[in-house]
Amino acid sequence: MNRRAPTHLCYASAWWTIAWLLLFASMQAAWPQGAPLEYAVKATYLHKFAPFVEWPNAAAEFPGGDFAVCVVGNDPLGAVLDRAVSGQQVAGRTITVRRLASVTGNPGCAVMFVTGSDAQPATAVLAAVRGTAVLTVTDGATDSAAKGIINFVLQDDRVRFEIDNSAAAAAGLTISSKLLSLAVHVTGGNR
Repeated sequence: MNRRAPTHLCYASAWWTIAWLLLFASMQAAWPQGAPLEYAVKATYLHKFAPFVEWPNAAAEFPGGDFAVCVVGNDPLGAVLDRAVSGQQVAGRTITVRRLASVTGNPGCAVMFVTGSDAQPATAVLAAVRGTAVLTVTDGATDSAAKGIINFVLQDDRVRFEIDNSAAAAAGLTISSKLLSLAVHVTGGNR
């Protein structure tokens, strides 16, 4: 007996395959020649985290009405981040990118990608914004003092992330259970 999948299932499978190929092709076009896919994924995550995070007072936290994604320290993302957020909005607010050498508090950033530099290491940046309503994101930190609320990790050659839910609560941020469920590791809270 020859059993075949119903036609509508074959079309659905083909549609999803095409959708993933188009998504990959559009992401590839968004980053400069020679830049790793890893950077494009991280740049995209930086603003895609936002709908799954609740800030305590958006009017006070986002002065000027823009949703600022800040990079503090060395900037490995560069133009890739600019392209990833171009024309994007979060809750009706235009996303802007700001690059800062150092900080002494939260300069109006909703999301802060903390890489640190010789002038101000990542641990000092994180200490400067601790307790303020900013979603800090770090990249591959292994020392807990150098990890943001979200920390990118590479797992099986894929960009994944960890979440420190206690640090989010201390910053007054509430992270959706949907985002928590996607993390490879959650500290200080339920998945």
